[in-house]
Amino acid sequence: MFNWFKKKQAGPDFSTLDSRSKIQAAAGAGHLVPLLLMPEEFGGHAVEVNTVFVPSWAADEKRRIDIGVIVPLAQEGKISRYTAEPIYKGSSFVPSKVVIRASDPTEFYATVEIW
Repeated sequence: MFNWFKKKQAGPDFSTLDSRSKIQAAAGAGHLVPLLLMPEEFGGHAVEVNTVFVPSWAADEKRRIDIGVIVPLAQEGKISRYTAEPIYKGSSFVPSKVVIRASDPTEFYATVEIW
């Protein structure tokens, strides 16, 4: 009768993108873009193990963090270690978030929430 108390999905749902071929089709249609977990600026390469597919706004947000925060911290000698870990929901090939950690000697932590 009333759906007031039903939990609503806020934002995109990528649960049906559960194979490499579906990801490639979504990327080909312009819905997703490749994102390098370890960016080229930090020595990363565009290889499958370093690449995930996300909406363009998520790739832009990660890039802003990497270039706007991480690079200056590294230049100041405040960090020397970096990781970006994709976290997945179910069998989706699109990460639900990417957790960025930079450390040694100080520490920085950020999460790009995708879905």
